[in-house]
Amino acid sequence: MKALLINGSPHRQGCTNLALEYVAKGLAEGGVDAQIVWLGSKPLAGCMACNACRKTGRCVHDDVVNELIPLANEADGIVIGSPVHYAAASGQVTSAMHRLFYTGAVDWSGKVGASVVSCRRGGASAAFDQLNKYFTITGIPIVSSYYWNQIHGNTPEEAMKDEEGLATMQQLGLNMAWLIRCIKAGRDAGFAYPGRVHSAKTNFIR
Repeated sequence: MKALLINGSPHRQGCTNLALEYVAKGLAEGGVDAQIVWLGSKPLAGCMACNACRKTGRCVHDDVVNELIPLANEADGIVIGSPVHYAAASGQVTSAMHRLFYTGAVDWSGKVGASVVSCRRGGASAAFDQLNKYFTITGIPIVSSYYWNQIHGNTPEEAMKDEEGLATMQQLGLNMAWLIRCIKAGRDAGFAYPGRVHSAKTNFIR
């Protein structure tokens, strides 16, 4: 069982990475392997809605997003991590997730998800809410901890002093491992994830 942890910070070893490392600790406690992937520090293009990915299974912008596609397909859980920029997720993680979730190249059925954010002081809940919407629009159950998945600090050294934040992250990983194992047990017992059964689209302006 695997979990893909995405570091959407331009700083590879910053506070967001620290948060994800503690999520990985919790996942390991629960018997799930974790892989942290850094999106990098270079600008990432946003989705152009060209729909080429629907034919090729890859984005026309050949960058880290195409590297994420097979990793996401193999993963049982996905965690999106981001620093807070102006009460929102980073531009890099926003561009990457728009494209990853739009491609249609990842089968999200039966996966679980969670988001984590790091901030100096405020804006965490808004960024947290933004990232969770990728899961709610694709039928992915969201894993929770025992507080908002946020860590505070301007540097990793400061964030290390946020004991509640670190404990929240580690508990999140343990909770995710538990749910991944429960879904596997259900699948093995014959209770498969139903997937999208009912579908309809309504255009309000005709």
